[in-house]
Amino acid sequence: MRILNTVAFFAAALLSSSSAFAAGGAVADEFKWMTFAVFGVIIAITMAITFWAARTTHTTSEFYAAGRSVSGIQNGWAIAGDYLSAASFLGIAGLISLYGFDGFMYSVGWLVAYITVLLVIAEPCRNIGKYTMGDILAFRNDPKKTKVVAALSTITVSTFYLTAQMVGGGVLIKTLIGIDYEISVIGVGLLMLAYVVFGGMKATTWVQITKAVLLVMASLLLVFLVWSPYGFSLPAYLKAVIGDDKVIAQVAKLLGSAAATMSKEELGQRFLEPGLFLKNPIDQISLGMALVLGTAGMPHILMRFFTVPSAQAARTSVIWAMAIIGGFYVLTLFLGTGAAMLVGPAKIAGIDPGGNMAGPLLAQYLGGGAQSLLGNFFLAFVAAVAFATIVAVVAGLVLASASAMAHDIYVGVIKGDRASQKEQVVAARVSSLIVGLMAITVGILAKGQNVAHLVALAFAVAASSNLPAVFLTLYWKKCNTTGIIAGMLIGSVAAIGLVMISPNMTYPKAVLSAAKKVMEGEPAVEAKAAIPGEGLKCELFAVCPKAEPAKLAQAAKPGAPEKKAGLQAKLAIATDAAEKAKIEKDIAGLDKTITKAEDDLKKFAGQTTSMMGLEKPFFLLKNPGLLSIPLGFLCVILFSLVTRDKRAEEMWDELYVRQNTGINAEGANVH
Repeated sequence: MRILNTVAFFAAALLSSSSAFAAGGAVADEFKWMTFAVFGVIIAITMAITFWAARTTHTTSEFYAAGRSVSGIQNGWAIAGDYLSAASFLGIAGLISLYGFDGFMYSVGWLVAYITVLLVIAEPCRNIGKYTMGDILAFRNDPKKTKVVAALSTITVSTFYLTAQMVGGGVLIKTLIGIDYEISVIGVGLLMLAYVVFGGMKATTWVQITKAVLLVMASLLLVFLVWSPYGFSLPAYLKAVIGDDKVIAQVAKLLGSAAATMSKEELGQRFLEPGLFLKNPIDQISLGMALVLGTAGMPHILMRFFTVPSAQAARTSVIWAMAIIGGFYVLTLFLGTGAAMLVGPAKIAGIDPGGNMAGPLLAQYLGGGAQSLLGNFFLAFVAAVAFATIVAVVAGLVLASASAMAHDIYVGVIKGDRASQKEQVVAARVSSLIVGLMAITVGILAKGQNVAHLVALAFAVAASSNLPAVFLTLYWKKCNTTGIIAGMLIGSVAAIGLVMISPNMTYPKAVLSAAKKVMEGEPAVEAKAAIPGEGLKCELFAVCPKAEPAKLAQAAKPGAPEKKAGLQAKLAIATDAAEKAKIEKDIAGLDKTITKAEDDLKKFAGQTTSMMGLEKPFFLLKNPGLLSIPLGFLCVILFSLVTRDKRAEEMWDELYVRQNTGINAEGANVH
């Protein structure tokens, strides 16, 4: 308890003392005290939960599965708290505010995913009656081999997801208060560590429930304020969205020269149509596959079904989770489009290029703006809820990774399932500490990434590696150890490998070219518009044959410094106060653009290739699911067919009865 109190004191001191060096941020200096106060209340609530849970967590079952004492409704809210991550609250709202319909595609994918979980995963996993994904696979396969591979896959998937949450936390604190990103990540990480190391699954569950309730309440309030001026009429609201000047300007910016021939009405309508962000239809299919199938393979989601006392409670928890998650994702449509209309994509992207601050900035606007007390209170409250979101999700992820290291590797493989209860709990807490420190390090290294992209990659790996193994183990009699190992290794390597050669990576030549265009502008030339190749191969890989290009007339475009000089000249002769304010705002925006371009020119000077040695992407899809998911299933099937495993065959009947009846599932309590 002394250690727990020390962590709480250190975290509070970190936040309170940060005001001394918190220059900048979305919150004005005179209102930062309120932000600290709201964050302090959230931290105090979660630390109180952890203190209570730590006093009642003594056994392995209590640490990993909360002693199977969580009801179906409670677990449904906890699943929602686990599932509605920083990508959902910060990332998706941001993507919708910047790209419209394409951002909402993430919401649709994650919602539909729970149908898969409900129908094929929830009840069988609970009835196997263990703590981890490795336990499910080890039930009828070689325990040591499958637990090692399952642990590696769990840690890999959790690392992607953890990175997204840590980036979200760092961006949130830095943008709000002005604290350095690295210090923000460290502070967030230390708080998160306290919840898991001391409270285990019980603390994690109740932190997730608390966070889910706060998140839904905050979102409902914002949506009420955004939608009510239109009489809660969806057609009237959407008509206002497509007619908004800031939305139209954003669409014109995204379309480039193609916008010159479009009317304002057509530009506004494009915001509610696909193609502004996910321009390739095949990319959308690949993303959808990863989101829908990846949920059933996420280790921290699978762990939640081990906390309920019965199979019926497992089904109930999924139904409640679907209702809560589905309702929230509908709300993101209003959060994102509302931010686009009221705050503006330009301002959102100016504060954070990934759009992750759209929700908090919308709250500030609805409360009265940046200079109002209520506006900054709304911003602080929504940001604190987002902070709690990150805390809850990372707690589940750290617990999943720690259980893979401690329960699967240490207890299952090294100790041969002969460790005492005390040894297992100590191993779990030490593993949690290791994973937490790793999360902090990776979060610092991943500075500048959009959280929704990173989470989509985590789902792709889960769908390519974990889902084929779990699904075929539960439902295919001929599945065996060799197939499981081959499928998980090849599926995960394929997913990660394709990401490394995809547009998600940074390509210095493209960055330098874009930065030079910002600084130097573009001359008036006869531009060439490339004609895409034909066939699926051309959609996936950069090996399309060259076609005769079309020619377009392109007007000269001045560079950002030239634009700034022109605006400064206008400002010198302007007399209207409103006009001056607009020009000053435009100059401030150009200053940020110029600074970024100058930084890119310095950072990538002399570089020509990505970390994989490529000048441009070879795999053209942003998400690898279209190829890696079928490959994972295919490898499990093929390697299972060409090999024999006596244990897998003999244990099938017991597995079949157990997963359908739940007989002896409670044995996990004394495992």
